[in-house]
Amino acid sequence: MQNKKFDVVALGELLVDFTQNGLSEQGNLLFEANPGGAPANVLAMLRKLGKHCAFIGKVGQDSFGDMLAVTVQEAGIDISSLRRDPDIPTTLAVVHTFPNGDRDFSFYRKPGADIMLRPDELDEELLKSCRIFHFGTLSLTDEPCKSATIRAWEIAKGAGALISFDPNLRPPLWPDDKSAKEAIQWGLARCDILKIADNEIEFMTGETDFDKGAAALKERFPNIRVLNVTAGGDGSHSFYDGRHVFVPACKLGGVIETTGAGDTFCASVLNFVLEHGIDGLTDDDLTAMLRFANTAAYIVTTKKGAIRSMPEREQVNELLAKI
Repeated sequence: MQNKKFDVVALGELLVDFTQNGLSEQGNLLFEANPGGAPANVLAMLRKLGKHCAFIGKVGQDSFGDMLAVTVQEAGIDISSLRRDPDIPTTLAVVHTFPNGDRDFSFYRKPGADIMLRPDELDEELLKSCRIFHFGTLSLTDEPCKSATIRAWEIAKGAGALISFDPNLRPPLWPDDKSAKEAIQWGLARCDILKIADNEIEFMTGETDFDKGAAALKERFPNIRVLNVTAGGDGSHSFYDGRHVFVPACKLGGVIETTGAGDTFCASVLNFVLEHGIDGLTDDDLTAMLRFANTAAYIVTTKKGAIRSMPEREQVNELLAKI
């Protein structure tokens, strides 16, 4: 697995997050167009950490698609598998930010270009050439992208890649909870590395106690090697080989919004696995992994947007040294 061309290949949504940014002179809401999309955010942080990455997805043949393609390429991510749709516009999301930095999303995606990716548009050689394949559930909401995601997983898994999964639950994009749970269960049953948020583990298990929720997931999905739970401002948990490690969040104030924090955390974990392997991790390893991931995620919350807000490794280490 060490001789693969790419460290991580991610498939999924690449979109524009319109984030609130004050009022105009007339008192109208102003929105900043931030390049985003969870899989692309993950890759952007991995590039900051020096990893070779490629993105698979689709945007519209429009100005927003142009902006996203340029942004991802400037981040150093391979976009040879970024497809353009001449008929369906680039997917948009409006991010409503609350005083504590949390968000609510409204999507313009009925349809959006990201869900139009077809299985026949996949580059099989690229998928065979990655150490880790990462995806979420937004690429499982609609056809043909659902079939493309399943096919991409089959190719990457067949070539020996580790599989990383982030449920990234967005209820407005699902017709009902049952459909969302079925898609998340599909991902849970096929991943080696799981990043799941506190609300998502409750959604899937009915448990608010993370130990019980993680135990339920591990019992049902024994394929999961590294199971990490993010708990927002409280911190994060790692469940590995029957053990549980918790690291509090970095709380230095200045939080603007939390967009991209979970993706930054996820990327930091994948980077740790790439550098240390997935076998024989100790409690000290897990603690170091979570400390770095928590701190990197905190830094992103002090800025708007995600792809262009990812911190350098040195910036994270400098802050860690001060804590």
